[in-house]
Order: sequence, then structure tokens, then C-alpha cells
Amino acid sequence: MATALGRMKAVSTWLRHGQAASVVDGVSVTLRHHASYGDRVSPNDVHLDLRGLLAAVEAAPPVEVVDVVAAELAEMLDATAVSLLIANFSGSGLARISHVSRPRDLRDGHNERVDPLSLSESIYQQVLSGQELHISPSGSAWAVLLPVTERGDAIGILELTLSLRPDDDTVDYLTSVAHVLSYVLVTSRRHTDLFEWAQRDVSFSLAAEIQRRILPSSYTLEGGPFTLAGWLEPAANIGGDTFDYSLDREYLYASITDAMGHDTEAALLATLAVGSLRNARRSIATPAEQARTANLALLADARVEQFVTGQMLRIRLADGQMELLDAGHPPPYLLRNGEVAELAA
Repeated sequence: MATALGRMKAVSTWLRHGQAASVVDGVSVTLRHHASYGDRVSPNDVHLDLRGLLAAVEAAPPVEVVDVVAAELAEMLDATAVSLLIANFSGSGLARISHVSRPRDLRDGHNERVDPLSLSESIYQQVLSGQELHISPSGSAWAVLLPVTERGDAIGILELTLSLRPDDDTVDYLTSVAHVLSYVLVTSRRHTDLFEWAQRDVSFSLAAEIQRRILPSSYTLEGGPFTLAGWLEPAANIGGDTFDYSLDREYLYASITDAMGHDTEAALLATLAVGSLRNARRSIATPAEQARTANLALLADARVEQFVTGQMLRIRLADGQMELLDAGHPPPYLLRNGEVAELAA
């Protein structure tokens, strides 16, 4: 059957203290198991009001929330500049989508996507990849860079220029603001294309546009005892490669699929496959049941010569036992203590 999800092979194994990875045609999914200078800005000098900041955000339209946060921070900390830089889809640079400066009008936020910053061997790359804040002298001022992250998903960087070095309490406050800002961005982007547009350093093909709609809204999940991460490269024109995941109280589910071709037709075929897998998964289906459901959908609605390969897995959170079903896909690998090996049946 050409439309079937390939050869099906079920694997039950244990995943502990390592990471499993699968890479095919530009798609990869990784699951990892976790075993002072001079005067400073002080909270005594400024009123650090997180509730007031959230109230200002709530009152603003979605396209202005970042500017509002920047303006509030500039006023509270007497910052000469506050910016949000958002990571592009290729992972190579940052787009400055908001910039508020003084002594100009605090609410002079404007889009500066025309001035992207390269991540290559820069302090921005260290902050984004290392997920650690950076404070350093910058002329007569201080530069503060904070990662904006939501459950491991590196969204961007909050950048401030302060006249004085921030003390520990102010740094803690700014860290909280950066964390809150990540949730603000996740929520606000449901209502506008502004952030999506800023992340596109190149134009997307129609196939990639369709494909992006069936990818998870976040490519990374830090779930306590594990970290899951996926990536597509190049992001702008792949049409048939996808990955997906979901977490419930008992299991972590994940899948990786490859629909034949690299055009709009492949993206539509991938949409059919992923939609059927999700529909089954949301009925608490096992990987085998998900694959059977997708197979029936392909047999019913795809052409005879079309096919999709894939892997479906679920991991029981209580003990790390993993069920893996391989449907014509190259096998995954297990990385543990620096050693790479195929998962055995």
C-alpha cells in the first residue's frame, strides 16, 4: 500500500540520563533527561512594581505591549534605552522590534527590523544560547542583557542601558520582567502577525507557510525531568517535514514525520498526516493506534503514489519507559555520556 505509513516497528525501551534524537531531511527532535563596580541602581531608589507593569500591559493593544513594557522600565529605572530583540526563524540573528529611549518621548517605540543583529560569535549569542543574563560597562553607562524565555523556548533578549550598575534586587526584578515578557509575547502573538513578521529574515514559500501552521507553537519544552527540542532547517521552504509533541499528566507524546516531496503538495499531505495523528492522540491513543489512524486517513484521502514515513513515541513520566513506533523512518539515536547508539528493539 503506497499510502501506508511505511513499515511499522514497535520498540519499548528505557530512557534515563541521556537524550534521544531523530534527524531526517532537515527535521530534528531531541529529548533530554536531566539528572561589583561603583554605584548601583537600588530598589530603594526606584519603585519596582510588577503588578503595575502587568496592568499597563493588559491595557495596551497586542501590537504595543512590548513598547509599553519598555517605556515602563525606562521610567522606573531611568534607563536611557530599552529594547526587545526577537530571534529569527533561521537562528542566525535578532530583530529589534521595539526600542524606547530617553530623553526622547518614553513612548517612541518603533519597529527596527531593518537593523538586524547577527548572533555569530556575539555576546547576544552567549545570552540567548546560555540563557544567562549579562551585565557589562558600556562607556559611562551599563548594558544589561536578559534572555526572554518561556519553558526553554528562547524567544529573544531584553536589552537595557542604565546609568548605574543594577544591584541584586534590581537584577532579580528584571529577570522576573523578562520572564513575564515571554508570556506576554506568547499571548499577544495570537492576535497579530507583528512578531511572526519580525522573525522572518527571508520570505516563506507557500509550502513552508502551510507547514508552519501544523508545527507546535513552541519548538522547546522544559518539563521538569526532561527537555524536548525540535528544529527545522531551512525554515523558509521545507514542505513535508514536521514534528509534534504534547504533554499530559501521565505521558509525553512526540512524533516526527516526513511526507514525500518538498512542495505545496507535500505540505498538504503532511497536514493530513499530522492532523490525523493529533486527532488520535487527543483521544488518548497509543503510538500504534495513532499510526493506524493516520494510515487509514492516507489510504482514504491521499493518492496511491503518495506516502508518509514517521515515528510516534510516548514516554511514561513515572518511570521513563518509552514506546516507540517506527513507520518506515530511519531509526533514532540515543546519546548518553557522550556515546551515540541506535535504540534497540
